[in-house]
Amino acid sequence: MATGSMKNYYKQKKSGIGKSPSKPKSKPTNKSPAISSSLGSDLAQPTVLIAHGSPDLKDEFGEDEEVLRQFDLNMAYGPCLGMSRLDRWERANSLGLNPPKVVESLLRGGKTGVDCLWDGRV
Repeated sequence: MATGSMKNYYKQKKSGIGKSPSKPKSKPTNKSPAISSSLGSDLAQPTVLIAHGSPDLKDEFGEDEEVLRQFDLNMAYGPCLGMSRLDRWERANSLGLNPPKVVESLLRGGKTGVDCLWDGRV
């Protein structure tokens, strides 16, 4: 059986443990980046994101479709695959999940798509 401490077995020590790396410190800046790819930013869009005069980040659909897409993306009302948006709204309502009434009125109006956002994509 060996006598002595573990220090005798592990004599090698690494340098710099517990020290921060020596980088030149720079002052933090609160400036916004020169190019921003976020929609609605007041900064100029780079030319790569502009196609035919409109930003590529925005799809061509109205406010009603945006409300329905947000309903599709909200998992609080259960999965949306395999059923229409109206069926999903009715199921969520019957389960007491309180889905938005504006979604029901849009779906019963018949002017919007009945299939969920993911239909045919997954």
